[in-house]
Amino acid sequence: MTPRSTRTGEDAEDLDVEEVLALVNSSSGTPLPDPAARGEKDGTGTPRKPETRHRATPWPQARDIAERAARTATRAVRRDPVSVPLDAALGLTLATPLDALTDLPSFDTSAMDGWAVCGPAPWDVREEGVLAGHTAQAPLTDGEAVRIATGARIPVDTTAVLRSEHGRTDDKGRLHATRGVAPGQDIRPRGQECRTGDQLLPVGTLVTPAVLGLAAAAGYDTVTAVPRARAEVLVLGDELLTEGLPHDGLIRDALGPMLPPWLRALGAEVTVVRRVRDDAYALRRAVTASDADVIVTTGGTAAGPVDHVHPTLRRIGAELLVDGVKVRPGHPMLLARITETQHLVGLPGNPLAAVSGLLTLAEPLLRTLAARPAPEPYTLPLREAVHGHPHDTRLVPVVLRGDQAVPLHYNGPAMLRGIAAADALAVVPPGGARSGQEAELLDLPWASGGIGVCFT
Repeated sequence: MTPRSTRTGEDAEDLDVEEVLALVNSSSGTPLPDPAARGEKDGTGTPRKPETRHRATPWPQARDIAERAARTATRAVRRDPVSVPLDAALGLTLATPLDALTDLPSFDTSAMDGWAVCGPAPWDVREEGVLAGHTAQAPLTDGEAVRIATGARIPVDTTAVLRSEHGRTDDKGRLHATRGVAPGQDIRPRGQECRTGDQLLPVGTLVTPAVLGLAAAAGYDTVTAVPRARAEVLVLGDELLTEGLPHDGLIRDALGPMLPPWLRALGAEVTVVRRVRDDAYALRRAVTASDADVIVTTGGTAAGPVDHVHPTLRRIGAELLVDGVKVRPGHPMLLARITETQHLVGLPGNPLAAVSGLLTLAEPLLRTLAARPAPEPYTLPLREAVHGHPHDTRLVPVVLRGDQAVPLHYNGPAMLRGIAAADALAVVPPGGARSGQEAELLDLPWASGGIGVCFT
């Protein structure tokens, strides 16, 4: 890594004595001042005891804390619903009910290609047919038929629609049915799906592609939705390359390309991705300058010589809600409340560990801010035994095959090969899981069959 830069001039003037000591301690490897002596509190508001400084939060509890933090932020400031064009509404949550603006269908239409017929057979067929989108024709009279296309408006006094494959004409050009014809057959009557004013979808519905189609059919150009939480990504590290092959101790940044689309799939609007060098001053400036609802950092959450996230949060007076989680990979992750309405999710720097942090802390936080419903938990039996950590939960990439979850290899903290092929992450309890044991599964956004398939 490149040497740390030093601050001079006006940058140094706003640093007090305590900050200077903290920076010296953090860069030299000396333990930081005791958090209890600094008056730090844990996620429940209780003063943190010295002996519990590194006691991690159980995995289920960490997810609950993230969800509660979002609820608290939502109560603190009411974000007004926004009117969004349909082509930009995918993934948002309805803030008002979707009520039908018209009858669906808005007129009697043909459900099939064939003939609109009136009265009993045989029928004389009009020369001019009826196509979808064309004006209505004159009413039919008994013994009369007219060619009609699917979706075309039914002429007045039509008895039924006779499908093309169910009719034949004789040598005089008269139409006959090859099977029985029931009144109303293959006609979609006006209002069959809904009447004007009917509630089609309630508040809180996730806008999926099908919802967009329904809204358009019901007459909408825009929908009223909960605005996305704004997220900013800070990619930390002097060792990261943005292009080319790794060389000379430098490695490619995998998280910069991965996190923005993943966060969008979780319901956030990613406003910017910043690269921040291993410098405490630079990190502090980046954090304090951000106006995002959620700041996501990568790396720097442990206690190494250039791990500046904890000291930075202490210096700006942030409250640590989660300081480490009993989960592998990813246990150094953290969640902090910077202000009443702004949070920071600190992800570990290893790629799979960062994914673990996303699904543990970022997902419940962003989902709740977006007013999305929580996914229904589900389990599947594991096809193979999975080794566990003695004390911590493990998150293991799996593929779904029939009614089983198949664990994938390449599941180390720094590996993405397994998660790139995965459908979900299996939640493996401390001690591991045997073959055939039911495991809770966390769907990945692109494999959930829902909104996550779109990352834009």
